[in-house]
Amino acid sequence: MLTIDILTLFPNIFDSYYGASILKRAQSKGVVRIAAHNIRDFTAGPQHMTDDRPYGGGAGMVMLAEPILKAVEAVKKNSKTSAKRRKIIVMSAKGKPFTQKMAYTWAKQYGHLVIISGRYEGIDERVTKILAAEEVSIGPYVLTDGDVAAMTITSAVTRLLPGAIRLESLAEESHWDALVKEESQENGSLEYPHYTRPEILTWKRKKYTVPKVLLSGDHKKIDEWRKSERLEKTT
Repeated sequence: MLTIDILTLFPNIFDSYYGASILKRAQSKGVVRIAAHNIRDFTAGPQHMTDDRPYGGGAGMVMLAEPILKAVEAVKKNSKTSAKRRKIIVMSAKGKPFTQKMAYTWAKQYGHLVIISGRYEGIDERVTKILAAEEVSIGPYVLTDGDVAAMTITSAVTRLLPGAIRLESLAEESHWDALVKEESQENGSLEYPHYTRPEILTWKRKKYTVPKVLLSGDHKKIDEWRKSERLEKTT
């Protein structure tokens, strides 16, 4: 079972997302254990400060290193996973772009993921250095916090764990061919279009029909059409 510990200032944000659908079922089946921890619980003093002004000046505040380091120590202490099978991740706008290849590798290689979600102007750089953590970004943009990014990582990794989702669903989706061949994610092809009922959709007096080939029952032609569509979208 994979354990995912998320360190955040607002753990309640994760309750509804992790308590529904595939992630909820994966937890109930013992595929994954997900827990969000409040960094504020590891602060000192009556005000429970988690941030301070940046050295060198500048706008905004920076999250303190010590509470985060203490929080990491706490989740490590409660984990039975060896250090070799543990990965510590810092969500950061300047981090390495997260890819499906990374999700596949992490799901296969690790038994414990510790995800640190930052806020404000970021996290004291020494956290990354001390923990030998990997800075990861989910895209070339800046969010108000790292919580949504942590949800993205958790979702992408969990669904690749054995028993979390039907293998057929994984095998047909974007980038899977590249992953199973141990190729780079960039060489994968995008997913073909999907259609479901009704056969003819009427919307604002205009009709939208399902491609005839998908109604033919000819699996060979359907496979050829899907390959053609994937190639067209990729190129």
